[in-house]
Amino acid sequence: MSLKAIAAALGLSVTTVSRALNGYDDVASETRKRIEEEARRRNYRPNAAAQRLKTGRANAVGLIFPISTTPLNDSPFSNMLLTLDQDLAREQIDVLLLADKPQDNQRALHSMLRSRALDAVIVARPKPQDLRLLHLQQKGFRFLTLGRSDLPQPYAWFDLDNHAGSALAVAYCLEKGLTHIAWLGSNEDCSFVRDRRKGFLDAMARQGLSIMPSCLIETESSRRAGYQQTAAWLAGPTPPQAIITDCGSLGEGAALALQQAAR
Repeated sequence: MSLKAIAAALGLSVTTVSRALNGYDDVASETRKRIEEEARRRNYRPNAAAQRLKTGRANAVGLIFPISTTPLNDSPFSNMLLTLDQDLAREQIDVLLLADKPQDNQRALHSMLRSRALDAVIVARPKPQDLRLLHLQQKGFRFLTLGRSDLPQPYAWFDLDNHAGSALAVAYCLEKGLTHIAWLGSNEDCSFVRDRRKGFLDAMARQGLSIMPSCLIETESSRRAGYQQTAAWLAGPTPPQAIITDCGSLGEGAALALQQAAR
């Protein structure tokens, strides 16, 4: 269905119909409403290529996530992604998933930027020193991070207070009278991993509590690693009274080992 058909049905010019459907504010509200209702009635869908040429916009946002982890299996992450997709869909903006392969040297990202197939990108699990974000800043390309990084210039981010979260976990253990606390953390090069670990160490230091090296673990973020490390602790002479993990997969493995040991 073309703009000409909508214009003819309403007795308007093609230019007026086009400007109304493309969001220009020089079309009267009543006229815009008539045009949008007629477009919906006819199931009109704008030509994406033509719109891109006219507006310079791709109407697409890329979500970059690390291929080495499984964030899409995480329930909060999945819920966030679903909400993001639904909200952008109402504005007729697509979400494209871009797998971040460390060995690929961000080739997929660079290719997308050159092709102008994206209006902006969302970067999940940024690193403390993230070359991808520096590149985006230098190019003046719009981006949002799910997490924080150490960048020289301000940027848009959305994050939890990971440092405070670990400190609250330590405080909870101490309220229960548990002082022999182990840390079971990921070895990923991500800002949230660094911040959660630091929150744990700072909270323990404030209470004057020492941490045995064997109770401060960095390992792969998997259920198997969480299970194996917890089982090793429980088999030792002085198992920890409490275990704090920095991700769901390690926590699931630790919980399984504790359950099997009737703990």
